[in-house]
Amino acid sequence: MSVLADPEISTSAREHAGIELSGVTKRFLTPAGTAFTALRDVNLVVEPGQFCAVVGPTGCGKSTTLTMVAGLDRPSAGLVRVGGQVVDGIVTGSSFMFQADALLPWKTVLANVAMGPVFRGTSKKEALARAKEWLRTVGLAGFENHHPHQLSGGMRKRVSLAAALINEPSILLMDEPFAALDVQTKAIMSNELLTLWERTRPSVIFVTHDLEEAIALADRVVVMTAGPGTVKGVYDIDLPRPRGVVQEIRFQPRFVELQQQIWQALREEVQRAYARTAGPASQQAGQS
Repeated sequence: MSVLADPEISTSAREHAGIELSGVTKRFLTPAGTAFTALRDVNLVVEPGQFCAVVGPTGCGKSTTLTMVAGLDRPSAGLVRVGGQVVDGIVTGSSFMFQADALLPWKTVLANVAMGPVFRGTSKKEALARAKEWLRTVGLAGFENHHPHQLSGGMRKRVSLAAALINEPSILLMDEPFAALDVQTKAIMSNELLTLWERTRPSVIFVTHDLEEAIALADRVVVMTAGPGTVKGVYDIDLPRPRGVVQEIRFQPRFVELQQQIWQALREEVQRAYARTAGPASQQAGQS
């Protein structure tokens, strides 16, 4: 059984997978009862089938953006559209890959991956067969009956990736999915992700703090300002696809040029965010 989606279905899904944020502002109520603005007037477009990476300092609203695109939260102002339709609930055809492993510890690896299709009405027998095929695809054949705690961190990420892609999403939302991995495993997972993404080309928003990772993976890199977050700059990554091994493309002259260009914009925001948090501590240290 092939894990690939039907070409006609995939094409139709991609045509309706564009993402648009128009004037999006998001406020939260703090424990003190005051309003905190996480995002302010965000305008962002992700074309169907595009891989978009979002970078910015801690607290700039990157993860909040993902939750609103997924329909898990709603903006305080502005509109989020997917496929031209305003998001007013959980977005059909989307998969979310979190930074922490979102796996049920009491279920086997096979059962974890099969959950998505089962929830969508697929028979248990077919869901398990598809899950087994996806585990083979991500290099985990033979580990179907293991539980998450019996796997390494990189292997659990492979399970999470299989669980996200088995549903053949038209939109894939990824919130720093490889941040906790060591450098070598992170590089392997980046290569795995690109290989699997090339097969069906879902629209991707990939949140990361790692600028090199963003450039290596994405068609477009969006730089967010220090909170309240808004879009500071959008950079098209004109490195050819397929990208090949991400560890190698980082030495290409064009990669280095793009990294230097984007870092100039990102560095200012990182410094601003650091100054906000370090300022009070520095003042107290000077007074002691």
